[in-house]
Amino acid sequence: MATLNVKNFPDDLYGHLQAEARRERRSLAQQVIHLLSSAVESSEPVSVLELKGLGKEIWQDVDAKRHVRAERASWD
Repeated sequence: MATLNVKNFPDDLYGHLQAEARRERRSLAQQVIHLLSSAVESSEPVSVLELKGLGKEIWQDVDAKRHVRAERASWD
């Protein structure tokens, strides 16, 4: 099995991990492995198509041509 060393680990985060490990009756190493495994395994790829329409309310009252012209003018 591989070994992982983490430098400059924040003290407060370390304390939270220790407390959580105690509550879960795990060692600190077991708790970190559990959390990392859960995070990696639960992340599913997101299709760009699922993002369609997100944020449309932000652009609802914006004139697209005017916005693009203003952006292009700011490049000079």
